[in-house]
Amino acid sequence: MNFNPDLCRNESEVESKLIVSYLLPKLGYDIEHWHQEVTFGSIRLDFLSFAAQELPFRLDEDSPLALVMEAKSPKQNLDRHQRKFRRYLTSMNVKYGLLTNAKEIRIYQREGNNIKLEFNCLGIEVDEKIEEIKALVGREYLRQNVVYNKSEIPQKEVNVNEAIATQSEPKEIVSNILENQADLINIETKYNPINQNRRNSMKVIAVYHNKGGVGKTTTVVNLAAALVQKGKKVLIIDFDSQANATFATGLVKFQFEENDNIRSSYVYHLIESGDFGFISDIARKSEFFNDPELDIVPSHIQLIEHQDKLTKIAVSRSRLITKLKKVENDYDIVIIDTPPSRDIYAEIPLITADYLIIPSDLKPFANQGLPTVKNFVRQVNEYREGMRMPSLKIMGVLPSKISPNSKFRQHTFSRQTKVISERYELPLMNSIISERTALSKCLNQTIKVGELDIPNPLSIFKYSDKDATANDSADEFELLAEEVLQKMENI
Repeated sequence: MNFNPDLCRNESEVESKLIVSYLLPKLGYDIEHWHQEVTFGSIRLDFLSFAAQELPFRLDEDSPLALVMEAKSPKQNLDRHQRKFRRYLTSMNVKYGLLTNAKEIRIYQREGNNIKLEFNCLGIEVDEKIEEIKALVGREYLRQNVVYNKSEIPQKEVNVNEAIATQSEPKEIVSNILENQADLINIETKYNPINQNRRNSMKVIAVYHNKGGVGKTTTVVNLAAALVQKGKKVLIIDFDSQANATFATGLVKFQFEENDNIRSSYVYHLIESGDFGFISDIARKSEFFNDPELDIVPSHIQLIEHQDKLTKIAVSRSRLITKLKKVENDYDIVIIDTPPSRDIYAEIPLITADYLIIPSDLKPFANQGLPTVKNFVRQVNEYREGMRMPSLKIMGVLPSKISPNSKFRQHTFSRQTKVISERYELPLMNSIISERTALSKCLNQTIKVGELDIPNPLSIFKYSDKDATANDSADEFELLAEEVLQKMENI
């Protein structure tokens, strides 16, 4: 039987005519070896196939999971779905994935927390290329080439009937599956000697500009979300009394002052004393903001009231360093949101950080503040030198809230970027964060609870799962995360 991509007019026909009727049988997957519309928490897979139908089903590197297949409408560009597809493969620990819109067929292989394109062809070429596809993801090939390492990593079993959960089944089942999966990830980290090299390698990034409204908080929370999706353990510390990062990650759920559950434990209590108020006591999990969630040390508007007291205590400037030392094995990266000022709440992050990112819309007022930023960094480095610490490394000025208009990018933006290096002698980051409606929408999501609209902000990545207009912004933050990781290795 030959395949004709012109017969597929929508996603449903791609599923039925290409995947079910053609690819799965050709690749050796019988009806008992694959499942359709499989849901794991927030992940919904079109097709999940097995190299071997082993019971009970396990969620780990040795599981019989072989292949995820995702079908898209012939009208959709597959590039738009690559980031989400990578999340599916890495979250499920599946080695191979096939992504298709009938017009094109792509096969990706998971490599750690990334995916690599191993094969692609046009839909009209699938008949002549089927043996190549079978050699990559055919059931018999995968059965013969799966390497089991059962002696080193303890197994945690999950009942297959619970694993193949659908949207209509109880949430408790999905929750149990995810808990088992998280346990296995922790087990793998414990038993994998490569992960031991991560110990004592925590890096701290301060995001600072003395000009407000340039996108600091948006950068902090979505960069953190991007890094978490790359497998990094990330902590956000909010040092701004406006508490924008605290609001943006969904920690403020109360509507009335008497229900304020933050003022008794926030960033002030972290630096108030060296004897109590540790990160493990104060950090909180974000709720529904990202997948996976983030850890945040929140801020509070009352922070400003304690400024005079902390300014008079010299040791308060170095307390964050001491507190972070106690959790250096718990996080890979710490990102600190700072106020647009030059007070102690800006000093502490810059004294503590290894790296500095300076978001800027590159407009005149923001640019005129750059010499002040440079002078501030110079003063901070004098303090660091007195503490025998290396100088703060400037990753660069990050163009943010930039118009995506092509004519603007070609003419005005190119002139703006030259000013950064030529006049202000600061490095410019390669990444660009564009000004898009989706970036404000994602942080302004709400849920209805009775008569109240409760804030329910989402990261740009989680928001993109429900609104495709956010994909461009999500891609930009993914590129930023990759640049940040690269710069941490090289500077």
